[in-house]
Amino acid sequence: MDGHKRSGGARTYFARHPESTEKGKIMSETLYSFDWAELAFGSKKPIHELGAIFIAAPRDISHKRFIQIVKQYLPKANLVLGLAKEEYIDGFEEQPHFRTLAHGAFQEVIGKINANDQEHKIYTLAYHQRELKHVLSELDFARVLLVNGSWKYSFHTSESFYALAKKRTPYKYIPAFLDEAEAQAYEKHITPQLKELFETKAGKYTEQEMLGIAAKNAKLSFDYSYQTGVALGKKLGGKKATYELKATTFNKVVPYQTYALLHGASREKHFSPPHDLNHYDTVHAETELIIKAGREHIPLKGTTLFINLLPCPSCARMLSETDIEEFVYSTDHSEGYALTILEAAGKKVRRVVV
Repeated sequence: MDGHKRSGGARTYFARHPESTEKGKIMSETLYSFDWAELAFGSKKPIHELGAIFIAAPRDISHKRFIQIVKQYLPKANLVLGLAKEEYIDGFEEQPHFRTLAHGAFQEVIGKINANDQEHKIYTLAYHQRELKHVLSELDFARVLLVNGSWKYSFHTSESFYALAKKRTPYKYIPAFLDEAEAQAYEKHITPQLKELFETKAGKYTEQEMLGIAAKNAKLSFDYSYQTGVALGKKLGGKKATYELKATTFNKVVPYQTYALLHGASREKHFSPPHDLNHYDTVHAETELIIKAGREHIPLKGTTLFINLLPCPSCARMLSETDIEEFVYSTDHSEGYALTILEAAGKKVRRVVV
């Protein structure tokens, strides 16, 4: 399945509500729906005249959360709900916990609201996620609402943010969930599915496979700034180097995985630059491994740690004190600080690009 196309059979946590009547459907599609493919080279006046609050294409949210947003903002202005043309947030393809909002998810409720005799209406605007910077720079909105976790990396480091800043359009990060209970229920429901997709069983694997396991395991993380995974292996004898998989971990958002989606990412709250080590929401994958090894009595002596991202300075200093013998990574970080400190501690460090 192509992660950039909508799939009718896609599994999702939030319940889908039945389509509206044919009359309501036609009304919604003709009077209240826009597509950036048509607006891009045409008149922007139909949008500009709305004076609307724009909800940038969000991740999958519940019907109750949508109603909550509508009740809060529709009395103030017209609403334009962005709809991504891709099934997943760019960069998180095939990851169920990073689905975008399905186009027909709230069609019935939108149709009912718009059929009422009231001042403000709800419109939809479909676009590809890569086009958001153009949507924000070329269309006039009274305000932009950004649903937490609806993009990869910190929003304030993106071109879309600078488009907002240039126009001086007010914006606000808003929760992806109704409340704490819904956030935790979502994690509880979807975690078994994620484990089925991304966890790897114990066994013997090649070096390339171990790096692949680390990268795959990273997808268990709900951290939309960066997903990091590690795989701990014990090298076995033989002509072809193989490793016995001892443990895997990932950078886990705490105190629960959906916490930042509800309360906002620390990096975005503090406008932190990339690689900032003061504001983040996870326990790093390397730290999680040391915790797991202690709890499960996994011996570290003579092992190799495979990781998709070179450890940060803090983790590198911690790892230099362990009995892990070798580190194999695929992507650089912090100008190679970890390489220097780990080698100075007598560790072997290798980069393998997969």
